[in-house]
Amino acid sequence: MAFLLDDFVVWLGTKVKDMAEEEIFGSKEKIHAELLTLQAKLDMGELTEKEYMKREEELLAHLEVLEDKLKK
Repeated sequence: MAFLLDDFVVWLGTKVKDMAEEEIFGSKEKIHAELLTLQAKLDMGELTEKEYMKREEELLAHLEVLEDKLKK
């Protein structure tokens, strides 16, 4: 019985880890897409250079946080 409980705890831990990594990777892809959209808006004149730089800085900082989490 103890082995079944141990197996369940390991399985559950693996599932939680997998879900967290999936969320992080999904977030990374979303940030990359937002950066591309941001660049397109700048190119089309929908954003000023200042607005672009501010938003880009925020997105890159968020991306760096996500990448740090993956390293742990």
